[in-house]
Amino acid sequence: MQPLTPYHGNHLLHYPRTTRVALFYQVKKHQQAVVGFLEANQINFQEVDITMQEEQRLWMYRNIPKDKQPERGNPLPPQIFNEDHYCGDYEDFFQSKENNTVSEFLRLTCHQTKTDSAS
Repeated sequence: MQPLTPYHGNHLLHYPRTTRVALFYQVKKHQQAVVGFLEANQINFQEVDITMQEEQRLWMYRNIPKDKQPERGNPLPPQIFNEDHYCGDYEDFFQSKENNTVSEFLRLTCHQTKTDSAS
């Protein structure tokens, strides 16, 4: 999913507040879907709030491959990593669920699943 940008071709586009709010809720919905799946399948994970951690946000932006970067702006969350390895974005995650290849997408090993309820 591409973030909203003020330019499309040579035309200036104005996005109403309702569009920005809808985008916010879509991002939250995608984040909840990923977290819900990981919790339901007892997969260890750490959720990082990049809005509050500048260093983590910059690290994330630097470690997303160039071919996954939008033409303008920054990639939208959720962006999924396994340690320092970039797995993909929500669309990649969703496709791996559809194809029943989430373990491969996340590069999981058997010791990366939860043994308790802490995350």
